[in-house]
Amino acid sequence: MQSRDQSKKYLKNSGDILLLILAFLIAACLASRHAGIASGFFSLRTWKIYLLIFLCLSWNFSAKILGLYDGFRMRTLRIELFTVGKSIVLQVFFAVSFLFVLKTQELSRFFIATYFILLGISLALWKICIRRLFSWLRRKDRYLSRILIIGSGDVARSFFDTLSLNPHLSYQVRGFVAEQPQPGLESMHLGGIEQLARVLEREIIDEVVITLPNSSLKKIGQVIAVCENYPTRVRIIPDYFDFMSPRFEISRFGSFPLISIRANPLEALHWRFLKRCFDLIFTLCLFVGVFSWLWPLLALLIKIDSPGPVFFKQERWGIKNKRIACYKFRSMVRESRDVDENGHYQQARSDDPRVTRLGRFLRRSNLDELPQFINVLKGEMSVVGPRPHPTPMNLEAKDSIRHYQLRHLVKPGITGWAQVNGLRGETSDQDLLGQRVEADIWYIENWSFLLDLKIIWLSIWLMLKGDPRAY
Repeated sequence: MQSRDQSKKYLKNSGDILLLILAFLIAACLASRHAGIASGFFSLRTWKIYLLIFLCLSWNFSAKILGLYDGFRMRTLRIELFTVGKSIVLQVFFAVSFLFVLKTQELSRFFIATYFILLGISLALWKICIRRLFSWLRRKDRYLSRILIIGSGDVARSFFDTLSLNPHLSYQVRGFVAEQPQPGLESMHLGGIEQLARVLEREIIDEVVITLPNSSLKKIGQVIAVCENYPTRVRIIPDYFDFMSPRFEISRFGSFPLISIRANPLEALHWRFLKRCFDLIFTLCLFVGVFSWLWPLLALLIKIDSPGPVFFKQERWGIKNKRIACYKFRSMVRESRDVDENGHYQQARSDDPRVTRLGRFLRRSNLDELPQFINVLKGEMSVVGPRPHPTPMNLEAKDSIRHYQLRHLVKPGITGWAQVNGLRGETSDQDLLGQRVEADIWYIENWSFLLDLKIIWLSIWLMLKGDPRAY
């Protein structure tokens, strides 16, 4: 299965790159003639060749982070074309950035517009044609893998349903071999495991997929022994996949296969380095352009509004449960307490009497969170990530909320996926807190640089529009 998916991936990628090169050559030729410069179709100056190489590399980079060639995600043509559109937008961004640095008039806005149109049309037609090609091959049985499923449990049924819902993957289930027929699919029952050899003699089978429970090691061994006498590939689906998240990962350590039940892209050093570089650049730009005048103004207003310090410091939990001192602009009266007389943490709630007049504005606009960019500079927090919770709240929730501690696999953030999806504010409701935790885990498993940019944009939009959950 993996080799077939890899072949389709290489075919799609090669076709995309060839069309990209062709669109570039045509756009560059037309742009030169539009500028009154004589230019042949294949006559490229050195810097144009560098630009073309840069665009090819950036296409592969954007395709990887957007999952353009992930066959199981491209379930419909609409989704694939939408992802292609996002990749083309990134292409235009990279091209504009390159030309801005180069400051050339030869390839101007005319080139960008022409390149954008040619690339969009050609790639859309290519995606439609290649899907029709594979569809025609499936109908002719020339690109169809025939699968035999061993087992009749929940794993076997789930695998069958997945293949049935994704006909574009070009797999056909010829039947089941198991001690008991699959409920509702009795007509596809081909016999018991002792009859496997006869089935393989009678049927044309390309791949055998074993879905037996791990406790049936003897039967699994028997199935493998029989299958190795026939020209068929054998795959095994472990029956403990229910413990895995949808974003599990498979790797190899020496000769040992390893299955990570949850993905965490930020475990990779290069992605952590990219995220850290962005955090520093983004934060330093804010300090120079905005905080240099905004912070003194807010500090003065806080002092005028109520007595007490300008900043508020609170212990919270960061990555790996490390305690950090989290900074905020003070938005409550100086005498306010975090815990009540019973030792329970008091979350801020709507119309909280502890909040000052200016504090209500600071909290609604999220301006009270700005000092946490100090934590970003110190490397304790990131611009985007799960929001850090105070120590008392962590202690109360870590044993009562499922997967709560997984939030601390990455650095906490000033804003996060949960916050831009309305899961912020008071969380005395355990179900609401559970939803926030699940949103944080989804962010960790699906992290990408573009996702961070999207969250930052949505956070700014909510600040301008006003968030009803901010109090």
